Amino acid sequence: MRAAEENFDSGPVTIPAPASAALETEPTTATSAGRDGSPAAFLDARSLIGCRHRLRLDAANPGMLAEVREDPGVQQRREAATAYRTKVRDELVGAAPDDWVVIDPALRAGARAAATMAAMRAGASRIWGGLLPQEPDTGRRGGAEFLLRDADRGGYIPIIVVNHKVTDPRRPDPADFHPLTSDLFRWEPRRDKHVKLRPQPRDQQRLAHLYRMLQRHGLASPALVGGAIGLAFDRILVHDLTGVLADYDLRYADRIAVVRGELPTQPSKVPECRQCPWWVRGPEPDQPGCEGTLAAMRDVSLVAPGSRAEVLRVHGVQTIDELAAWIGEEPEDWQHGPFTETVVTARAWIAGAPLVRRFDTVSVRRADVEIDVDLESYQEDGAYLWGTLLDDVYRPFVTWDPLPTDDEGRSFGEFWTWLMAQRAQAHAAGKTFAAYCYSRTAEDKWLYESARRFAGRPGIPTHEEVRAFVDSPEWVDMFQAVTDQFICPNGKGLKKIAPVAGFGWRDPEAGGEASMGWYRRAVGYDADSDMSQRTRLLEYNEDDVRATQVLREWMTTKAVVEVPSLKDFAR
Repeated sequence: MRAAEENFDSGPVTIPAPASAALETEPTTATSAGRDGSPAAFLDARSLIGCRHRLRLDAANPGMLAEVREDPGVQQRREAATAYRTKVRDELVGAAPDDWVVIDPALRAGARAAATMAAMRAGASRIWGGLLPQEPDTGRRGGAEFLLRDADRGGYIPIIVVNHKVTDPRRPDPADFHPLTSDLFRWEPRRDKHVKLRPQPRDQQRLAHLYRMLQRHGLASPALVGGAIGLAFDRILVHDLTGVLADYDLRYADRIAVVRGELPTQPSKVPECRQCPWWVRGPEPDQPGCEGTLAAMRDVSLVAPGSRAEVLRVHGVQTIDELAAWIGEEPEDWQHGPFTETVVTARAWIAGAPLVRRFDTVSVRRADVEIDVDLESYQEDGAYLWGTLLDDVYRPFVTWDPLPTDDEGRSFGEFWTWLMAQRAQAHAAGKTFAAYCYSRTAEDKWLYESARRFAGRPGIPTHEEVRAFVDSPEWVDMFQAVTDQFICPNGKGLKKIAPVAGFGWRDPEAGGEASMGWYRRAVGYDADSDMSQRTRLLEYNEDDVRATQVLREWMTTKAVVEVPSLKDFAR
């Protein structure tokens, strides 16, 4: 491709493809016709992590998926990831346009793959948006946001751009393991003592997948590494693929066999089920989804989901009834908390008990002045609403400017100032004080993040002030209180637990995923702002803080009488 070679040093080039490349098209499902006319199955790296049964159902019933309305939360996360990758591309390519070849994303898949191969064979140093040729024999398909030529050893290093964190900051400690990272603009891998690794198996599997695809064409760097640019966009995390490839090969062989119908699968409850279309519907109109199938089977994964069910099945436990009948020592390979509580969970499920008390008494820290707190955030863009409840009065601190916005600092500063004022007044009056939330992970995250992002502005606390508050006994996590004192056969989310205490949400669609779509309409991301959605979000947030209050009061006064104890399920 002489024309492509001549343009490598004259700015970022968008490479066209040979006309013949348009004959190849990207399959819209997991299967398509192979070159000899026989069915060919294709698999990308996204399918290497997650439910095998869903993978099989998706492959066998592609037409049905077109009819399924995508979960709004999944759609919004995908849109956010696309926007983030665009931002990364613009900054990287803009910093050194002469170094880059940009593959035109408007091309059809076959044309993009041909353009990518032409750029690599011509020796392009950096390629954005590369797509590798599909492999009808192996079934592999995929591409990398960034392909970096290894100037020292030859070949290419795949670098992916992901919309999640790949590292966390930390203070240097000589005793710690230091991951390899590189500068964003110069490939200089080195041990980085300022960050710690956030394990992301899906990233490693994708990089191994891309390495094998590059290797097929003799274009993989001998360095056996890949890279990931995470949400912080401050460095490239370098993954050593030496120890990953063997696991990848086994995993890929299993998954492609599932897609081809060569291996059977069965439903089993996993976290992914919450957003899976097959959970509530089957392949045929008269067939139940996985939920109905598992309930009919009384499958053990309903009370011991994920890897816990896998361990139990190894020991011959297939149903909830078999788990409930367990007598004797726990399995030697059990690593999922007290096994006796897992058995009790099965017995409680059979009895229809939504909660089981661990102790004779139930206690919650109470105070003279009690404030309930719940926040609403959008993706990683910020926290737009801090809702509070004091003396039965709901007070929201909110910005309706689309995130990210400086006005978020104003609303957060007002919230923090008000909360600390109530605390100070209580102390001055000789009264005790407590603020309550449900599952403090999100609140703690955005307290710290907001303090960092808006440091120095009116009302904004320092990092040390936030830490002093969240580490004090006056910041009470009701989720932890529930976890410590109850076994929960149906889950521990607020919307599972609060109804047991008698609370119900006004909006039947209330939930974190749904609220993402409400927020987009409320602030006018896609059209004019919808005031009704702002009201909906405020009512949803108010119900969350009221649910926390009701739960706390119920635990203090009624739970010990209304909830059976472990002793009631002992044998």
